[in-house]
Amino acid sequence: MNQPVAARGRLELIDLARGIALLAMAIYHFNWDLEFFGYVMPGTAASGGWKLFARCIASSFLFLVGVSLVLAHARGIRWRPFLKRVAMVAAAAAAISLVTYIAVPSGFIFFGILHQIALASVLGLAFIRLPAIATILVAILVILAPNYLRSSFFDHPALWWIGLSETRPRSNDFVPLFPWFGPVLLGIAGARIAERFGLFERLRHWHLPPSTRVLQKAGQHSLAFYLIHQPVLIALIWTITQIAPPAQIARDVEFSGACTAQCANTHDADFCSIYCNCVLAKLEAENRFDEVFEGRPSAETSRRLQQMVEACTFEADVTLPGEQVE
Repeated sequence: MNQPVAARGRLELIDLARGIALLAMAIYHFNWDLEFFGYVMPGTAASGGWKLFARCIASSFLFLVGVSLVLAHARGIRWRPFLKRVAMVAAAAAAISLVTYIAVPSGFIFFGILHQIALASVLGLAFIRLPAIATILVAILVILAPNYLRSSFFDHPALWWIGLSETRPRSNDFVPLFPWFGPVLLGIAGARIAERFGLFERLRHWHLPPSTRVLQKAGQHSLAFYLIHQPVLIALIWTITQIAPPAQIARDVEFSGACTAQCANTHDADFCSIYCNCVLAKLEAENRFDEVFEGRPSAETSRRLQQMVEACTFEADVTLPGEQVE
């Protein structure tokens, strides 16, 4: 009987890949923190190249989750370490939800990357013995599902984690089942193919340069790194604010940046520019901007804001008749 892959020692290249992903994540979060403290323009971290960078980082983490599932359990599920790992990730995810709910209730993380990893780890077990081609086909369907299966039925908060709601929930880290289970499935399929052709056995004999040891070590303790790095970065930037406070950003510029970043989750840049400029102009014309910006709109202002949103959405659609929701 073949020995389980996990029992034959770690693959340095996998640890290094995970460490590189962690480093990339820290770079992105550093930029996000700079934006949060006012050192860069609002909306920077959620638009353009930074938005693509964040998606690549999340995809790489989830792909490696799939690879790791095959390495550890393809020849037989090792239930004790599996359940221990999932419990640790789920507990960390719950802690992230609690902390962010206290710190930023309007955008707290109710289903972020750790929540996705915990759920995907469980669901992924059903695919680790399937033919790779079948898993790839399912992965494609999972990734494409949000483009075709969105429904108001999923707009209830209890169903947001599925990822098929018509409106995107507000959260600082939202990684729902669809489409993000797709990269996990691709990782499982890729690992199955690699295993079939003996790639893992060849990689097992690779010994990387000593200069990569730090990243490898980080990759071996990815959960601890994930939980620790943000408090460290935030403490660092807060310290900098005490020495060199950021320049004040005009309120209208900050509003436009935040509006564009949120809009960019579902529309292209041209639509968001027209839409956000329209909303800002209407709020200022009716002297309601301060109420909305400061988060204390009256019932009447909230009603008018909804009407403005609908009117500006229509205006952007008419101006850009070919614009499509992503």
